[in-house]
Amino acid sequence: MRRRDLAFFLPALAAAQTFRNEDIRPVRNGTLTSRQMLKAKTHTGFALDLHESELPAGEAPHPPHHHVHEELLLIREGTLEVTVDGKSMRLGPGSTAYLQSNLEHGWRNVGTTTARYFVLALGDDQ
Repeated sequence: MRRRDLAFFLPALAAAQTFRNEDIRPVRNGTLTSRQMLKAKTHTGFALDLHESELPAGEAPHPPHHHVHEELLLIREGTLEVTVDGKSMRLGPGSTAYLQSNLEHGWRNVGTTTARYFVLALGDDQ
């Protein structure tokens, strides 16, 4: 799925449910602050999980890991160094990373300001 494809996919989902950012309570876990925006299943039972995260400079949300579900990382502000399957790349605002099933991945804020990004988890781990 390309980032451009999300423009067609997400509005269809939002037609059934809408979420105002100011109504979503931020949750702090260590240095990471996140807002759970959506946790639902499509009409076919496909799991979707969307959250926005804020990560201070120099921090990582967790150690590198892997899981069955896939993820899209959409960077809104800041600079993240994203490592997937041992290969690292610096990504800034407007950049996207696709994290395939079972590939080890992780990221760290290598910028000087708080990074803000969205994580869209596709599917579940079953």
